[in-house]
Parts: sequence; C-alpha cells; structure tokens
Amino acid sequence: MLDVKEILKYLPHRYPFLLVDRIVEIHGEDKIVGLKNVSFNEPFFQGHFPARPVMPGVLICEAMAQVGAIFAHKARGGMDSGKVFVLTGLERVRFKRPVEPGDQLRLELSCLKRRGSFWKMQRRRHRRRESCCPSRNLGHGNRHALALRVGDVLSMTRIHETAVVDQRAEIDSDVEIGPYSIVGGCVRIGKGCRIKSHVVVEGRTTLGEGNVIFQFATVGSVPQDLKYKGEPSELIVGNHNTIREFVSINPGTKGGGMVTRIGDRNLLMMYCHIAHDCVLGNHNIIANGATLGGHVVIEDYVIVGGLVGIHQFTRVGSGVILGAGSMVSKDVPPYCNATGDRARLRGLNLEGLKRRRIEKEKVEALRKAYRIMFRSKLKTRDAIAKVRQDLSGCAEAEQLVTFVENSQRGVCR
Repeated sequence: MLDVKEILKYLPHRYPFLLVDRIVEIHGEDKIVGLKNVSFNEPFFQGHFPARPVMPGVLICEAMAQVGAIFAHKARGGMDSGKVFVLTGLERVRFKRPVEPGDQLRLELSCLKRRGSFWKMQRRRHRRRESCCPSRNLGHGNRHALALRVGDVLSMTRIHETAVVDQRAEIDSDVEIGPYSIVGGCVRIGKGCRIKSHVVVEGRTTLGEGNVIFQFATVGSVPQDLKYKGEPSELIVGNHNTIREFVSINPGTKGGGMVTRIGDRNLLMMYCHIAHDCVLGNHNIIANGATLGGHVVIEDYVIVGGLVGIHQFTRVGSGVILGAGSMVSKDVPPYCNATGDRARLRGLNLEGLKRRRIEKEKVEALRKAYRIMFRSKLKTRDAIAKVRQDLSGCAEAEQLVTFVENSQRGVCR
C-alpha cells in the first residue's frame, strides 16, 4: 500500500493535478489497484455542470494514467532520475455512468504488453460496491487500454493568478511569473526564467534562458530619449542574468541600431540604469545606482562601482574596474583601474586579473604595455608601435593597444 507521500516519489504531479489518493494493491507486473476519493470541493467541479457536477472523462483517463505510471515505475524498480512515464494513447474507452461528488474511483490495471520503455495496460472490469461512497464502474468491457512510454520530466510554467500576462506573449517552459507582474504582448521569455513580484516586462523584449528579475524592475520600457518616436526597437537579454530591484533597462532607438543588448551571466544590482542602445558583454557587475548613458559599450568581466555615471557613447574595455562614484567621460582601456570625477587611470586591475587566473607572464606583459602606453612620454602612435614590437606574443597586450587605437572619444589617462 502506498499513501500520498509515497505516491509523490513516483509522480511529478502536485495539487491540483494529482488524481491518485492511495495505492491499495500491487502484485508485481500483474495488477495494481488505486483509489481516488472524489470530494465535493474538487477544483474541476467549478466549471462542469454546476447544477449537477461530474468528473470530466479526460481527468478519469488521467487518473488511470497516473496509476499506470506508478505501476510501471514499481515494476522497473523505482523512478529513473529525470524521467517520467507519459500517456501516449487510449483505446476503446467508454463510460457507463458519470462520476459525481462523494464517489470513490477504484482504478484496477493490469499489463497487456511491455516492450522496453513502452507499456500497454488494460483496466479490469469490477463490480460496483453498494455503499455511501460507491466505486464507479466506468465501462461495459474489460479492454480499456492505455499506452505509456517513459520520457523526460516535463517542466511547468507557473503564472500567479494576479499577474497580467498578454495572451500574445511567448513564454517557454518552466517560467515563473510572480504576483502583480505585467508582461506585454511582444515579449518573449526563455526557459527557466524567474520573474518576481511587481515586475514590468514590456516592449519588444526577448529574455534568454535562466534569467532572474527581482521585484519592481522595469525591463523594456520606452527609451528616455526625446528623439524616440515610437519606432519598433528591441531589447535582447541573453542567458542567466540577474536583474535586481528597481533596475531599468530601455530598448534601442533609430539612431543607435534599434537594439539594446545584454549578454550572459551579468549582475545588474539595485537601481542601476541601462539606457537605450547600450551593449553589455558577459560576466559584468553593474553595482547599485550606476547609470549607463545611451550607446555605451561595456565588454566582458567589467565591474562598475556604485553610483558610477558613464557618459553616452563611451566604451569600457574587458576586465576594467571603475571605482565607486566615478564619472566616466572617455573610453577606459582593457584591464585598467579608473576612478575619480572625470575618471583617470590608476593602474591595472590586478585583482581582476588574479580572479580570472591570468598567467603571471601575461600580467607582467600587461604591466610593461601599460607603462609604455600611459607612463612614457611617447606619442600614442609611437607607443602602440613599441608595444606591438616588444610584446608581439601577448594577446592581452594587443587587445589593449587595439582598443586605444580604435577609440573615437579618446581614452582615460
């Protein structure tokens, strides 16, 4: 005999989708008997003949399938990790009389055929007991067959009843949308995203997989740009990003390519703002209250300190750290540390290089390249040539000088 606690080990279903209350008999691969007590407060009665509630036939079939899945799992010696039995077919199902509140459904199945992970079972005929809660005899014959096949666990999307989700929105599996959140009609949400309470996701916004958006964030709202005239611009967010409370992210504009892009595994902390047409790479941390003006480009592994302001059209290279409260109006070369009102370079981001486990030889090469570029009295063109001549084998040093060479705003010094 199995009670509900044991049944839950074999089925992924939870209330109100679980339709088996108890397994009373199991005889190897020969027979199983399950019970479903049909109470007056079953949620499916609300929409089926309120004057005379009946259990829908499709749910009776589902109850049989759940008992069959338990039968198959027990015969296989337990539930396979990440696998469930799914119903693949029904044959010759007929219902002799309706199932009403107060009835007890007795579901007795036996195996007709087994081939690998495929099972075919039949429901045996039995007599109805005369009692205050009679078991229902559901059909005329004894060959009511159902077919089950083992498959992957199916993930379920959970949308809170108070959330407002446009029916045109595209929502993948295993998505959670919390209370009072709003999702617009042009939004696409990838698998495994978690949207907490009071979040607004609107506009032409695409979220990749595994993103988490915390309460009161605004994602995809109209750009704060007076030149924006309602053009169909986009916001594209990658995978596994964390967007904390009160963050605001705007889509692109016509003047910036129509797209704001955020890569993978970024952490956007409370109250930070990502303006229109910005491009963020991967593994960045944007701290509390930091503000990115329009058209800002941030590469990979960048740490932007709290309350930092970055001027529009500024570019921040890979591996940079910007000290808290900095005002950044010029490009910041890769691997550097910049701080101050009108930020200035303070050396290399050695701690960042250490955390990324950059080899000591490369760090020393970057030190030499930094001294040549920013501490010598050479002109920029001559400094770039010298770094390429002296450190031709270091990709990181080449990345540094290429960034400086291609800068449109000029670089911090």
